[in-house]
Amino acid sequence: MTSAALQVSGFDEQNVVAVDIPRWVHLAQLVLREERVDPDAEVGLIFVDEATITDLNAQFLDGDGPTDVLAFPIDEGGRVPGRDPDEGGRGPGSPAEATEPPLVLGDVVVCPTVAARQAADRGAPLDDELALLVVHGVLHLLEYDHADPAEADRMRGREAELLARFAELDRETR
Repeated sequence: MTSAALQVSGFDEQNVVAVDIPRWVHLAQLVLREERVDPDAEVGLIFVDEATITDLNAQFLDGDGPTDVLAFPIDEGGRVPGRDPDEGGRGPGSPAEATEPPLVLGDVVVCPTVAARQAADRGAPLDDELALLVVHGVLHLLEYDHADPAEADRMRGREAELLARFAELDRETR
C-alpha cells in the first residue's frame, strides 16, 4: 500500500548556503506521515537568509537577532480523523471526496546560515543540523513544544526517532 505524498512546498529564498530542497521536503513529509497527519494537510518549508529570519524573530517572537528555525502554525491539529488506531475515514454514507478546504498546518522557516554556524560549533555536518531543524519545526506545527522539561524530553525523543528513521531511509536510497 502506497501512502499519498503529503503536500510540502519547499522554497529556497537565500543564496548563501546550498540547500537540497527535495531532500528536506521528503524529510518534512516523513515527519507528517509518521505523525499520522491528515494526508490533505499542507506545509510550507522555507529557507531564508539571516536578515529575513532576524526580522521574523523580532516581529513575531520579540526575539533579538537571528535564530535557526521558526514555525508558524495556521490550522490546529492535523491528526487523521476517526477512531484510534484507525487510519481515519469519512464514515458510511459520506461522499468519497472531501468538500472541505485543505488543512494548512503552517510554515517552517529555516536559516541555513545560522544552521551552518551551529553545525560548525558542534563539529557536526551541516546536513545533520538542517535535518534536526526541519524535524523540530514540523513538530512545532504539530503542537509539540519544549516549554517545560517533560515536553522538551518528549520532543527531543521524537526528534531522535524521526531523524533515525530518515537516516535509515536515506541510506537505503543512496
